[in-house]
Amino acid sequence: MLPQRRHAEILQSLAKDGSASVTALCHQLGTSPATIRRDLIWLEGEGVLTRVHGGAILIEGEERAFDHVSKEDTGAKDTVAATAAAMIRDGESVLLDIGTTTHKLATHLHGRAITVITSNLAVYDELARDEAVELILLGGMVRRNYRSMVGFLTEDALRQVRADRLFLGACGVRADGSIIDDTVVEVPLKRAMLAAADEVVLVADEGKFPGGGLARICGPEEIDKVVTNVGADKETLTAMKEAGVEVIQA
Repeated sequence: MLPQRRHAEILQSLAKDGSASVTALCHQLGTSPATIRRDLIWLEGEGVLTRVHGGAILIEGEERAFDHVSKEDTGAKDTVAATAAAMIRDGESVLLDIGTTTHKLATHLHGRAITVITSNLAVYDELARDEAVELILLGGMVRRNYRSMVGFLTEDALRQVRADRLFLGACGVRADGSIIDDTVVEVPLKRAMLAAADEVVLVADEGKFPGGGLARICGPEEIDKVVTNVGADKETLTAMKEAGVEVIQA
């Protein structure tokens, strides 16, 4: 089993139960205690779990429901979404991440001759009846609270596709330009999305500059463009520009 898949299954187990023992994970994944311990050391280094005697516990805050988050900063999110949507050309294939800003982006794609690949169930609901859009829904475990699909099945599906552009969402951007999230089960999926796209566009409203979170998705060097509002923190954007990111402010 690939390390990425083991990491995803470990995080899913921790998300379900809050903790897991090395023995239980060995039995679940069919691998040795030494391998599981190395996986836990790596995941602890990523800031998504804490190792304890005999196993690990999950580091994660309380997740807010999609419907609640979608009502916050709607004007700023829609401005970012509309600007990002204008970047897409007919005939392109685009990968839309989980999240409320990418759902806003989907509302600007009606009638477009494009292919949309997503695990965002809100995006699916938005575009399912639009016959102009070729829609590919990635499989996986349904997270009803956040209207999305995650897990190793989703990651496996991503390895079978290639997108012209990924529109990536995030919890925040650190002052050094690192992209972060606070929902650890999403992080392996976001990393798989990065690997499946020719161009990566971060869509994030001004309130996420700088932002907090538990787990690092990637550094700014893995982002090609960022679309945000004119009020985003200048020092954070400067760090991204210095890393080679094109900054677009709407």
